[in-house]
Amino acid sequence: MQYQLILPVRIPVTILCFFVINALKAQDPVPAIGNWREHLPYNSAIDVTAGDGKIFCATPYSLFSVNTMDNNLERYSRVTGLSETGVSAIQFDSAGHKLIIAYSNSNIDILYRNDIFNIPDIKRDNIAGDKTIYNIYIRGGRYYLSTGLGVIVLDGGRYEVQDSWFIGTSGNQVKVNGFTSDGIFFYAATEEGLKRASMNTTNLADPNNWAIVQGNGLAPGACKNVINVQDKIIAEKNDSLFLLSGSNWGLLYTDGWPFINTNSTESKIALTERKTNGTSRVLFLGIDAVVTRIIAAVSVVSFPRKAILSNTFAWVADQYGGLSQFDASNTFVNYSPNSPQGIASGEMIVNNSTFYATAGTVNSAWNYQYNGDGLFQLKDGLWNNINRYHYSSLDSVLDLVSIAIDKRDRSAWAGSFGGGLIHIKDGLAIDIYKQGKIEPAIGDPTSYRVAGLAFDTDNNLWVSNFGSSQPLKVLTADGNWRMFAPPFTLTENAMSQLLVDDNNFKWIVSPLGNGLVVFDDHSTIDNTGDDRWKRFRSGAGNGNLPGSEVLSIAKDKNGYIWVGTDDGAAVIECPELVFSANSCDARWPVVPNGNFAGYLFKGQEVRSIAIDGANRKWMATRNGVFLVNETGEKLLYRFTEDNSPLLSSDVKKIALDGKTGEVFFATAKGICSFRSTATEGGTTNENVLVFPNPVPPQFTGTIAIRGLAENAIVKITELNGRLVYQTRALGGQATWDGKNYNGQRISSGAYLVLVARAGGKEEVATKIFFISK
Repeated sequence: MQYQLILPVRIPVTILCFFVINALKAQDPVPAIGNWREHLPYNSAIDVTAGDGKIFCATPYSLFSVNTMDNNLERYSRVTGLSETGVSAIQFDSAGHKLIIAYSNSNIDILYRNDIFNIPDIKRDNIAGDKTIYNIYIRGGRYYLSTGLGVIVLDGGRYEVQDSWFIGTSGNQVKVNGFTSDGIFFYAATEEGLKRASMNTTNLADPNNWAIVQGNGLAPGACKNVINVQDKIIAEKNDSLFLLSGSNWGLLYTDGWPFINTNSTESKIALTERKTNGTSRVLFLGIDAVVTRIIAAVSVVSFPRKAILSNTFAWVADQYGGLSQFDASNTFVNYSPNSPQGIASGEMIVNNSTFYATAGTVNSAWNYQYNGDGLFQLKDGLWNNINRYHYSSLDSVLDLVSIAIDKRDRSAWAGSFGGGLIHIKDGLAIDIYKQGKIEPAIGDPTSYRVAGLAFDTDNNLWVSNFGSSQPLKVLTADGNWRMFAPPFTLTENAMSQLLVDDNNFKWIVSPLGNGLVVFDDHSTIDNTGDDRWKRFRSGAGNGNLPGSEVLSIAKDKNGYIWVGTDDGAAVIECPELVFSANSCDARWPVVPNGNFAGYLFKGQEVRSIAIDGANRKWMATRNGVFLVNETGEKLLYRFTEDNSPLLSSDVKKIALDGKTGEVFFATAKGICSFRSTATEGGTTNENVLVFPNPVPPQFTGTIAIRGLAENAIVKITELNGRLVYQTRALGGQATWDGKNYNGQRISSGAYLVLVARAGGKEEVATKIFFISK
């Protein structure tokens, strides 16, 4: 589990109308080798429930809890053992001490103490229809799920589905919005109206046993919710609450505001409301319709999805404001675990141990999608969200899709697909380049599309200006702009991801089936007379790419260019010869598979490629992430959501931290990372570090030896020189399981780490200490 300590800061609501206090505490450190961590958004709250001294809050991706005694935060995700990413509803069973978690794909987890019990039956059932779980009602160890199919009953003790009630007309499916009981009847708020059935009925799966409740003051038509407050049944219809008294229904409460949610909490009705202009509030009222409390904190209560009472405090889950706790005077604390604003779909990069991810996206036709989440930066364990929600200068800047870091001052340059070029300098001063620097797209004069960025060896910033008349631009190191256009036609003048190779050639992905473009300015930017261009496409002699749509490119440690397409991957092993008369076609690596063999990722989209310290290739596909060896001819790892904590098998982008070996994956359900075995190696063995050291008793993880020369030979010996183990570094890091060649754990004591560069002399780098019980 992951923990964060929140130091409460209590400020009156009148002040906090202008800003929100977030829990800006560092995220967990880089995990141990072979371990994972998640980087999910926690700033949007959709549900809240209380139990066993904790407040549980659901986000659209995962959930967290607040310990009401010490304010510790605990994060729950696939990394900590949950089955899914993406929550639709939660509810705590106080009698059973269990948390029920319903996911957006209809899977269910029950969290009981330190165990997680999965109930996948609804997810796996092939029945057609809306299986979304909208609400959870608990009674007597049974969990009644309001779904788009009807009511599904779980046995909380056996952790299994007990029954399914399709209570629509003639037994058809009907969406159930809420469910409750008064000890005599079950009540279901459905799209066909409020229905009820006697709890003593032997066959509640028979729709004939469910009767529509209408008349006597309750109009026919869809019912949005039904709750029990102080053993009284209250129905929600048309933004009004109706109270059942005997056999009659009376209007209990209406105020002209649109309702978002109603629920029962500590003998009160919690009502969340929001007008079309965005004005929002939370009300608590009794069954006498007297409003006992109103919460309307601007910015914090902006789209309240649910509210509860717990020990004199009100807790509000807000879609935009996160989770907030209000005391009796409406002074509040906002609990938002430090996290990125959202998920990432654009390019990612790690520079100087700082991770950057762009949130923007385009569709398959390369049209912008109005994503305003901007750029996420993870530095020293803290996330900074650089976007229009926090920086007013970025109000019109949407769909950030590309990123480059200036090595001179470590400032960040980001490309907006429509909003121009963004320069984020020290102190977060922001400059935006549009007119006069970046050209608008042909046919869309207000759209300045920057889809790719890269610095060359002379500190010139190259820019893919997608859709403009001259789609390749450069901002020179001395601050001047130049523009270039290829001598051949590209559909929509499409240019995106940029890469500068060891020859200072510019490799440019050209989407929409245009292939891969190479440009050489001969290091004479001002002289266009010696410029050279080439295009790689499918077909022998034309570049021999495996697919017509290029999706990604990367340069490995040999200087080779790896290309990911919509139909597999290829490698260009002669980049220095691309402009020569001799053909320099791409090669398709062949991967053995038993008695058969196939081309690397044939038939799959290779969306992103990253090269690690051992020159291995990490590749992202819609079917998971793969690690292949240096030549691409051997599969080393495959991670999917079924065999690992990977948040989703639909992987968009990959980035690597060469210093630590941590690999970041942007998936369809958020960012996560894995600590791999390879790091960037140096030319000498400097500052060699062993961790953990000393090795504690019963340790069964991986011991890492970092700070080595690239591909160094590492020997572990006893103090008298007797060899215990030998291996070779992956880039600049070697790993060891603490066992000798016979698979036996070594004895307590001190051991030498001897390191030699390839062909070099051995030297003592450090010592490892093993501790007995």
